[in-house]
Amino acid sequence: MLQKIGKFVKDEIVLCVAGLLAIVSMFVVPPSEQYIEYIDFRVLALLFCLMLVVAGLSNAGVFEWLMNVLMRIVHNTRQLTIVLVMACFFLSMWITNDVALITLVPFAIMVLRAVYKDAATKKLLSVTAYVVVLQTVAANLGSMCTPIGNPQNLYLYTSSGMSIIEFLGIMWPYTLVSLVLVIIACLFVKSESITGVADAANDGDMDGRINMDNADSNAGKAKPARIKKSSGWRIPVYAVLFIVSILTVLGIVHYLVMLAIVVVTVAIVEPKLFKNADYMLLITFVAFFVFVGNLKNIEFFNNLFGVWVQGNSILVSVLASQVISNVPAAVLLSGFTADSAGLMIGTNIGGLGTIIASMASLISYKFFAKIEGSNKGAYMGMFTLINVLFLAVLMLTVATLHGWFTIG
Repeated sequence: MLQKIGKFVKDEIVLCVAGLLAIVSMFVVPPSEQYIEYIDFRVLALLFCLMLVVAGLSNAGVFEWLMNVLMRIVHNTRQLTIVLVMACFFLSMWITNDVALITLVPFAIMVLRAVYKDAATKKLLSVTAYVVVLQTVAANLGSMCTPIGNPQNLYLYTSSGMSIIEFLGIMWPYTLVSLVLVIIACLFVKSESITGVADAANDGDMDGRINMDNADSNAGKAKPARIKKSSGWRIPVYAVLFIVSILTVLGIVHYLVMLAIVVVTVAIVEPKLFKNADYMLLITFVAFFVFVGNLKNIEFFNNLFGVWVQGNSILVSVLASQVISNVPAAVLLSGFTADSAGLMIGTNIGGLGTIIASMASLISYKFFAKIEGSNKGAYMGMFTLINVLFLAVLMLTVATLHGWFTIG
């Protein structure tokens, strides 16, 4: 029992901290009907529905098919790196950064193992670590471009009431700079000729336990990339549900209508998808809603956080993200400032830095750690160096665009 509790705490540390903070705050602000007002049900409904729809598309083999198609245009290791990393950057805009990494990091590890099968183990692990780190950075930065790219964007976008044009206007400069940085980083991979990359991707498990023997032995056999026949008919259904979700994000469809449509459809088409939803993330949001709501009702903390955040929302949210992760930072700080734009910029850029700045980064780390002979210390060193460099450039961009530099 103690082992199970310990494992749960380790796996869901953010949830446990959020729950503890919420419970402690209840002793100061006793539970009441006001608690219901703390919770943003629209955000929770959107997160839940997007989880179901993306899980459905993933089960149908859509993302695996797309990657296989992309692999067929690859002819050298540099192109391979660009495809693997850019796929994370652009897919994260639509399926969230954590789902992009869950889907594409195991795929990348498997393909790289097949491509570098004749190389020294040290070289294989070094290249793999570099590509996985870049995939992680790309997913965290690419996701900043859309309101549905990550949970903090969805929350801040919906709670602020801003338009999609306003959102894109705020985030596009940083997305563009991020794209350039990621492409430049990919160019550091040495270009070596390769063949049969796409075919290796059809073998192995997609949960991090890579079947390397099959990947190696089939690297030269031609297999067409295809959607799973048993799931092909479901794709149009999930595509419609995805559109309904997007229309809800844009404020065109009421969230309760979306929730009813998605839940009923999934219950009929593929009820097992309900197991794929990240209920722990939803509960974490609820816990933070309660905690932040209670803090706002405590005059001391209300004044304290108000002073900290006032006029410094970007910098404070970047720093807070390094310690408590960017999603909790967004929920916490939004209770003390109306500067949603600053929080969006800060929590997205703040996803760089420490391994916990964005919880999605832990997903990649866990996949890499499963590789036999992997050097976890070397990975962390590379991860930290690249993240700090990217963070420095993006903070310089913030300083330039917001006039932090003054002359005279």
